[in-house]
Amino acid sequence: MDNVSYPVILTLMVPKETKSYKHVYFICFLALYLLILSINIRLVMVIIMEKALHEPMYMFLCHVCINGVYGASGFYPKFLSDLIFDSYVISFHMCALQTYVIYSSLLSEITILTLMSYDRYVAICKPLEYHSKLTKITCVKLIMFSWIFTNGFCVTAALLTNLRPICKYHIDKLYCDNWSIVKLSCVSSFVNNVFGYATTVIFSSFIILIIVSYFKLISACKASLESRRKFWQTCLPHILSLINFTSAYLFDIIYSRYGSNDIPESLRNFLALELVIVPPVFNPLIYGLNIRAVRKRVILSCVAASENVLKRVKI
Repeated sequence: MDNVSYPVILTLMVPKETKSYKHVYFICFLALYLLILSINIRLVMVIIMEKALHEPMYMFLCHVCINGVYGASGFYPKFLSDLIFDSYVISFHMCALQTYVIYSSLLSEITILTLMSYDRYVAICKPLEYHSKLTKITCVKLIMFSWIFTNGFCVTAALLTNLRPICKYHIDKLYCDNWSIVKLSCVSSFVNNVFGYATTVIFSSFIILIIVSYFKLISACKASLESRRKFWQTCLPHILSLINFTSAYLFDIIYSRYGSNDIPESLRNFLALELVIVPPVFNPLIYGLNIRAVRKRVILSCVAASENVLKRVKI
C-alpha cells in the first residue's frame, strides 16, 4: 500500500479576549479590511485615471497603495476565518505563503519609501534635472527593481526556513512569520540568524539613507520660501509614513526575536498586529489628506460617483 503524505498542520495563538466577543472582533476586523481595500484602491484608481497625476511621486504612491493591499490580503482573510470558525490552525505550506506575502510587502515598503525620498531630493535640491532623471520609464524600472530586490531576499529566507525539519507545531502568534517558523525546528538556526541579521542591517541602512536625505532636504530648503512650501506640502506625509512604518518594523522585530510569555498577551497581540493594521490604513490617509492634488481629485471622484448613484436611483 502506498504511503500517503498528509499536510503538516500548525496551531496559532488563540487570543483569549476574542472567545466572548468573537463576532464583535470579526465585524471590526472585517470593517478594517474593507477600509484598507477601499481607500487604497480608490487612490490607485484616481492616480491611474487622472493624467495630471502621472508624475513620479504619484507613481510611487500608487505602488505604496498596491503594496498595502497585497500585504493586508496576506493577513486579514485568514484571521477573519479564524475568528468566525474558531479554527486557529494552518497548514505548513499556507503558513510559509502567509509569511512570504507579509514580509515581501514589508521589505517592499522600505524600498519604495527609499525611492520616494530620492524623488523628493531630486525635486527640491535639483529641480532642473528632475524630469530628465525621473522619467516614467525610469520610475517603472525602479519600481520593478524594488520588487525583484526584495523578493530575492524573501525567496532566499523562505528556502532557508522551509527546508529545515520541524519538531514543534505551535506558533505563539496570531499569524505566521519567518522567525516563528525557524523556532519550530530543533536543528541549529545559525544560518537563518546570520541571514536575518544581514537582511535587517541592509534594509535598516535604507531607513538611515532616507533620514540622511531628509536632513539634506531641510538644509536645502532654508534658503528658499518656495522650497520650504514644497517640502512641507509633499515631504511631510512621507516623513509621517516613515515614522509610522519604522515604529511598526521595530515592534515586529522586538516581538518576533525577543517576545516573552512574561509580556501580557494583549501587549503581545498589539505588537503583532501593529505591522499589519497601521501602515496600510495610515499611508493612504496621510497622502490622500495632505497632498492637495491627490485630495482634490479623490473628493471629485467621490462626488462624481455619488452623483452617478443618485441618477441611477432616480431612473
